[in-house]
Amino acid sequence: MPVPPSQQKEAKPCLSSKPPEHSITFASLLFFIYKQTFKMGIDTTDAVDNSDTTYAPLSLPFPPFTTSHILACSYHSWYPHFRSHSPKARLVPLSQPFLDYLRADGIVLPPDDQLNDDDSGFSEANNDSASNSNSDSGSDTDDDGQDTDPSEAWPEIHSAIRSTISSLGGSVLPKLNWSAPKDATWMSPTNDMACRTANDIYLLLKSSDFIIHDLEHAFDDCVDVTTTTNNNNNNNNNSIIPYHLILRKKFEINPALEFRCFVRNRHLIAISPRDMNHFDFLFDLAPRFKSLITTFLHDVILPKFHEPSFVLDVYISPQTQSRKERVWLIDLNPWAQHTDPLLFSWLELLTMPGPDTDAQVEAEESESESEGGEEKEVIRLCLKPVSDTNTDPHQDAETDATAPPPPPLIFDPELRLVHRDDPEAYAFASAKYSAHKLPKDVVDASMTPSAMIRMMEEWRRVMHGRPDEAEDSG
Repeated sequence: MPVPPSQQKEAKPCLSSKPPEHSITFASLLFFIYKQTFKMGIDTTDAVDNSDTTYAPLSLPFPPFTTSHILACSYHSWYPHFRSHSPKARLVPLSQPFLDYLRADGIVLPPDDQLNDDDSGFSEANNDSASNSNSDSGSDTDDDGQDTDPSEAWPEIHSAIRSTISSLGGSVLPKLNWSAPKDATWMSPTNDMACRTANDIYLLLKSSDFIIHDLEHAFDDCVDVTTTTNNNNNNNNNSIIPYHLILRKKFEINPALEFRCFVRNRHLIAISPRDMNHFDFLFDLAPRFKSLITTFLHDVILPKFHEPSFVLDVYISPQTQSRKERVWLIDLNPWAQHTDPLLFSWLELLTMPGPDTDAQVEAEESESESEGGEEKEVIRLCLKPVSDTNTDPHQDAETDATAPPPPPLIFDPELRLVHRDDPEAYAFASAKYSAHKLPKDVVDASMTPSAMIRMMEEWRRVMHGRPDEAEDSG
């Protein structure tokens, strides 16, 4: 029954000008999802409208790349050539038992390293309380193999890691051939990659999805990898890839001055900051940084690194009173989809105009003209001012013939920065690698209280050597 007009309440206007609490976050989330679909090359256009041919392709037009390209971008391959232009590092070759340890389920660490209180950051009282709590947790833990030392299978690697940490000043940044365990820093008490003990390194390596990618999926999408190789990925990778643990000396950097550079067909076409936050000072320094990076690429990288396309990570140390600004090589990454394009999309990087595309167009045009059959007569006109009418034309011809060729056209790569009013800046403000911070079973268990209780009981059995199974077997 409709309400009589006399009983209807007058709608009061909203006096608050404050926007909804989650309006900005939701809008930025939608924008971020759209950008991710654009990065992946997913067609987001209406399926009914077939007249628009500008939609993104279903597959990215990557050139075929091989295992040799992946191996060329491995740290152990390029570091000897650019040692003087890279941060100080030591490489530890890894054996098969250590690789098996990284691939194994669960996290079992060797006994605690013997460190001074100043180095470890923990007091003896804390260590004593930890040992007492372990002894009080249950008497059957001593009988379940909890004191086994996994480093007994690779003692030389464990010893080399400990000595390398000491020689590099007591704090190192670990990584494998291609990836660093940046997604596992949430496991570190300091929430960063700085490691002071060997166990700190093992904890990050075994908690990282990026490290698993290096071990299991290094040759994904390579054209020279057969189905048999994919089926026996672990054994083939171990025989082909010389795995190394890279320990870099910890150094303080300004995150705003670290850049990812995209080199396509030996030409720098795009630059993106690694830290995707807004920095006002970068806009004034952008021309200077592009010049420094371009010079560094042509003078240092290209003469010794012969891959046609790759991704370059550099750091520009700022100028001080005692030293000039300098470009440092941080990493060389494959020209592949699993390399993060940051502020760009791979579709942009693969299709944007550049000096390599201009040269290809000119070559195709010249080839089509030569195959056309009819040759067009070309007439060249030389226009001179009136005052030069008495000049000998033969002298001009000789001068034109001996003149040096014009300098090549200098291509200006795009340095894309985050603007203050960029909607994506709200999405970038979220924690990095948030998708890797919790295992899937933990996320699933958080949905219901009963699932969380079951997971806690299962975890308790794992920590205590599964006493239920031991009783059943006995």
